[in-house]
Amino acid sequence: MFSFVVAVGRNSVMGKDNRLPWHLPADVRHFKRVTMSGTQTMIMGRKTFLSLPRVLPGRKHIVLTRDRSFQVDHPQVTVVHDFADLLPLAADRDEYYVIGGAEIFRLFFPYAPKIYLTVIDEAFDGDTYFPEYDKSEWQVVWRQEGIVDEKNLYPHTYFILERKTNQRGCSDT
Repeated sequence: MFSFVVAVGRNSVMGKDNRLPWHLPADVRHFKRVTMSGTQTMIMGRKTFLSLPRVLPGRKHIVLTRDRSFQVDHPQVTVVHDFADLLPLAADRDEYYVIGGAEIFRLFFPYAPKIYLTVIDEAFDGDTYFPEYDKSEWQVVWRQEGIVDEKNLYPHTYFILERKTNQRGCSDT
């Protein structure tokens, strides 16, 4: 199954100039904790992959891109050029973590039954937004307030959302 892992500002901004517009170490730790569970496999677009500081240890990276010349020579990275090649994973009971960017989220939205969402209580300037979605189709199954301190200056909340209705490849939870 495909689960989203995403952090957004209260205005749905995810990024600016292919970078996160905030510094929030607690959310980086949360991201690592989530993506190191299950299959330990992350699915992302080329720009998201290139925005990473390095190949993230302990996790497989599947990079979906239309750029047929894009290749990565690393044992933890697989480059895929056709979205349809990934669709069989939707029926898998194990979680595959879709981590962005915006176009990748739009492609996978119909197939994702779960979202690990961090909402940062600040409106950020950005050029990349999480796609709009019907919030009434999702239920909050877990919520935790993040701690604000000298390293984590923004109020933030972690959520796990699960889809209420069955959609393509999604099972009711």
